[in-house]
Amino acid sequence: MTPTAKPEAPGDWPTLLKDNARTGGQGLHQAKSPEGAVWQFRTGSSVRSAPVLEDGVLYVASVNGVLYAIDAVTGALKWKFQAAAQIHSTPSLSENRVLFGCDDGRVCAIDRRSGEKLWEAPTGAEVWASPVVRNGVAFFGSADAKVHAVDSASGETRWVQDLGGRIYSTIYADQHSLSLGCGDGKVYSLEASTGKILWSTPTGNGIDSSPALADGLLLIGSEDFFLYALKAATGEVRWKYETGLGISSSPAVAGDLAVVGSKDGFLYAFDTQAGRLRWKTLVGEVVTAPPVIGDGVVCIQAEGTFALDSATGNVVWRAALAGTVQSVPVLAGDIVYLASLSGEVYALR
Repeated sequence: MTPTAKPEAPGDWPTLLKDNARTGGQGLHQAKSPEGAVWQFRTGSSVRSAPVLEDGVLYVASVNGVLYAIDAVTGALKWKFQAAAQIHSTPSLSENRVLFGCDDGRVCAIDRRSGEKLWEAPTGAEVWASPVVRNGVAFFGSADAKVHAVDSASGETRWVQDLGGRIYSTIYADQHSLSLGCGDGKVYSLEASTGKILWSTPTGNGIDSSPALADGLLLIGSEDFFLYALKAATGEVRWKYETGLGISSSPAVAGDLAVVGSKDGFLYAFDTQAGRLRWKTLVGEVVTAPPVIGDGVVCIQAEGTFALDSATGNVVWRAALAGTVQSVPVLAGDIVYLASLSGEVYALR
């Protein structure tokens, strides 16, 4: 790719699917295909988690356990931190901290300015979920079937709740409750202050998908092939839709639109309240990454990076890169930030 002119300072994308509401974007202004790479950065290993962005700095975690802080305008390295184990967790930004989980069962908080470790909180197994911070508390699940709540400033434990299976689902947190999927095939709602289980709703298989909230409905996929819409207050199933294979992709929502990928290779778009299928588009053999929703487009990583018209599902453009991309793209103005399994990080415009 031929480098193009450097971009203006980008906007913020501080956590998985942009924000704690999982809106998944609405930040890409242009629907046209990127013309080239503004910059390219090489990490030392595969990147399976999603980048995050705030105050002009892009944070990328690689499988070899290194967290990189990269200048989002120039692609220059600001600092890097070496963790004790592999990182599959998407980082989350809160105040002056970067939080992420590791395969050694620890969640680390790193100072965003210096790259120095502030604290670490141990669990009993790997943490692949992204920590979610709400009201000064960081919430995350681990593969030992536990949900943890720790003080986001100190890492001190507030409470721990046992569930029925491994947890790779990233928690949805509102003011008073937490929602997440579990390897035992259930969707759980917990009281945020205590961890008490408020309700649980079974599906037919394990859940790795992370939930999104839309007008009182909790949307989440299951390996039983269904996308579920549950009443957030009670867990009652409002509607469900069967795809061709399991769903580990997390849904993104924008207004009355919900979009999710399936392992059958299709991207599906629904009316959030009625569950009516608006369109489905084949984008690869398997789709596991979450989509993101820009201004009039839906972006997804499958066999290449696709932008689809959000109203019709028609492909607007496709970018083929040197290296498979499975993580979530970050949309910021007219820039798309991507990280690949080959360890390359791209800023495309």
